[in-house]
Amino acid sequence: MTEVRFRCFITIAAVIISGFTTNLVAQGRAVTSADEAAGQAWWAHVKALADDGMEGRLTGSEGYLRAAKYVISQFDAARLQPAGVNGYYQPVKFEVTRVLQDKSSMALVRNGTNESLSIGRDAVLAARANQPKTVDAPLVFIGYGLHLPEAKCDDFDSPEVPFSALKGKIVVLINGGPADLPAALKSFARTSPLQKALVDAGALGSITIPTPKSMDFPWDRVASNASQPGMRLAPTPADAKIAARHPALADQRAPMFSAQFNPGEAEKLFAGSGHSFAEMLALADAQKPLPRFDLKKSLLARVALETSSVESPNIVAKLEGSDSTLKQEYVIVSAHLDHLGIGAPINGRTIYAGAMDDASGVASVIEIARSIANEPVRPKRSILFVTFTGEEKGLLGSRYFAGHPTVAESSIVADLNMDMFMPLFPLKKLHVQGLVESTLAEDARAAGAEHQIEIAVDPEPDRNSFTRTDQYSFVLAGIPALAMKFGWGAGSPEQKAWRQWLAQRYHSTEDNLSQPADTAAAAQFNSFLGDLARRVANNSARPHYMASSFFHRFETH
Repeated sequence: MTEVRFRCFITIAAVIISGFTTNLVAQGRAVTSADEAAGQAWWAHVKALADDGMEGRLTGSEGYLRAAKYVISQFDAARLQPAGVNGYYQPVKFEVTRVLQDKSSMALVRNGTNESLSIGRDAVLAARANQPKTVDAPLVFIGYGLHLPEAKCDDFDSPEVPFSALKGKIVVLINGGPADLPAALKSFARTSPLQKALVDAGALGSITIPTPKSMDFPWDRVASNASQPGMRLAPTPADAKIAARHPALADQRAPMFSAQFNPGEAEKLFAGSGHSFAEMLALADAQKPLPRFDLKKSLLARVALETSSVESPNIVAKLEGSDSTLKQEYVIVSAHLDHLGIGAPINGRTIYAGAMDDASGVASVIEIARSIANEPVRPKRSILFVTFTGEEKGLLGSRYFAGHPTVAESSIVADLNMDMFMPLFPLKKLHVQGLVESTLAEDARAAGAEHQIEIAVDPEPDRNSFTRTDQYSFVLAGIPALAMKFGWGAGSPEQKAWRQWLAQRYHSTEDNLSQPADTAAAAQFNSFLGDLARRVANNSARPHYMASSFFHRFETH
């Protein structure tokens, strides 16, 4: 009886302690004067990088190159070592495409009758794709467009629309996926597997319809941003070797029509098919399986293009580790330096300054580098501090670095990435992309506990954030990686602030230096991430993917 009572006491005590710890973590750490000072130092970098003189830091522009020089000056001040191929620089070459929306056209053809579509209002043509000049092809709806046969989910080969029926067709798909599929897997299926499946099926292209709840901002901004130039990595002699080593990093260069359709006008695609977009949207919002069927109409399109080329550098710096063996391995701390440059006016402004997206992350890279470099004892592993180019064009700079690293590929053990981590309110919680995929979760949770920060998974997986930040390039190369943003609870004021920011400022001229930021919270985040980097760098065990992770298959070490 005494032993049973003792065990009950221990169990109750553990529950109480656990509850106290959870409550303590949820409260966050109190702001100190040191946080305030460090926050102002961080904000000074944001101000420099998001200044109008940087002209929005478009990949390869003069403004981008000025921003790169600023980053290098800060790396020099921190006494880091250049680790590019030309000092700090790793040049990356791009093919540039601008779709001339006003000289292009789209129409739906049904029973010999053409229904003209308004480019901008109804749909936009993708600038990143290798668009054909003309398209005349039947439309077929394939649900979510997921090609995951190993997960018993293959919208490209169904009884209603078999694989062989897709040849010569344009496929129409809705963003999202069924609830029983892991979020990261659904996001992955939107990237290279989709393009490969289209090519393998002999399809001529795709039209994607976003669901309103998965859209970060209103359609009019989607249409406005369509005037931006698209980019692709220029071919290199090493492409075949990289594709053999990391197939998921390979480019699909075949001409492929690509467009995004306004969900507010999407009934035009479904009229006469026996189904409605409202019906499909209700199923998608509930994360239920979607039917596949012939849309009983064709698409007639003409795409007018301007092409050019540009070169733009990644910036790479090194802090050498202290252990004679482990210093040959590297932890990467990264963010992207580019933004959207100068574009269509919003509220009278034409400079897309990118203060949060992602001058904030670059400023954190600088401050974390300075902090670790100034310590008397360096971490055991070396740390690479990298700012990527071309992120806004499809994670291109990070994908180039993952395929052409400036250190031995096998020596890179992890990437910790920051992309608009969003210090809009006090830091109590972080939503971490890729958290359940690798052993980095242990390090993140341990560092979070030390800093009284709750570490949680991404609560909005259908936004596909997992595949929209530079950490994903390392995932595809088999390197454990995390990206993170300030977290919130459902229905909280913090969630409201986050959603308002997306609607008002994301990819807008409003993401500028006039917006409020919690600079002390940003400093606390930098302290957390610096400690996370140290923890990974000092851990004798190399991070690895969990055997249960789909991405374990990409690991080569």
